[in-house]
Amino acid sequence: MVSFQTAERHSSQVITDNVLHQRHMIAYHQASDLISGHMLEVGCGEGYGMKLLAPKAKKYLAIDKYNTPIDTNLPDFSKITFQQMTVPPFVGVQDNTFDFVVSFQVIEHIEDDEFFVRELFRVLKPGGKLILTTPNIKMSLTRNPWHVREYTHLELNNLVSKLFPKVEMKGVFGNDIVMGYYEANRKSVAKFTRFDIFDFQHKMPRRMLQVPYDILNRINRKSLHNKNTDLSSNVKMDDYYLSQADDNCLDLFVIAEKA
Repeated sequence: MVSFQTAERHSSQVITDNVLHQRHMIAYHQASDLISGHMLEVGCGEGYGMKLLAPKAKKYLAIDKYNTPIDTNLPDFSKITFQQMTVPPFVGVQDNTFDFVVSFQVIEHIEDDEFFVRELFRVLKPGGKLILTTPNIKMSLTRNPWHVREYTHLELNNLVSKLFPKVEMKGVFGNDIVMGYYEANRKSVAKFTRFDIFDFQHKMPRRMLQVPYDILNRINRKSLHNKNTDLSSNVKMDDYYLSQADDNCLDLFVIAEKA
């Protein structure tokens, strides 16, 4: 079942979303090597990461703002509890509950990001770890009106370090295949943005731009796929890797430990 509300919310079952989907999956694979015990996932989407994380967890609470159907055929489904919730705050979630909290591609959507980080910190046990990803603004090709803000690696480090004493700032990078697609995407986006001579994308309220962005985003992804079918279809998770964050990573990947 394909389940997403906007072009911002990709699906693992839509071929034109493959490059973005594989970019997200590397974060889940990296997290699956780290987690154990009781875990919380904030922003689980359609649950495509659960099959990787649930086997490593003792208990798994998944929350999302949308009531997206979760696959009940997952082998470890009995461990998983889903709650529909708009965050922050994490209503009904007690302090010092989780060994790990995972939140991928969520913080950029949160109005009060400091409150969000405080809530992530609050629900972690002492010694618990937060694993978080978000786009690197330095590699964004245009303004995304679904995002309240995006971060550099220094800005995100400063935000998380206000509460977490140990912060490891990594980045998600792509190999030559991925970056070839990125360059094709950059050129394609430039064909749209060249008409924005007055820079309305940065001057208009973001909510006024969300529907046009959705339409153009879908058109662009389909166009890229049609022109680069082999490239967009064949990008795999292994074409992405983690390294020390810098201005050239596609996403920021944070591991932060609560004292």
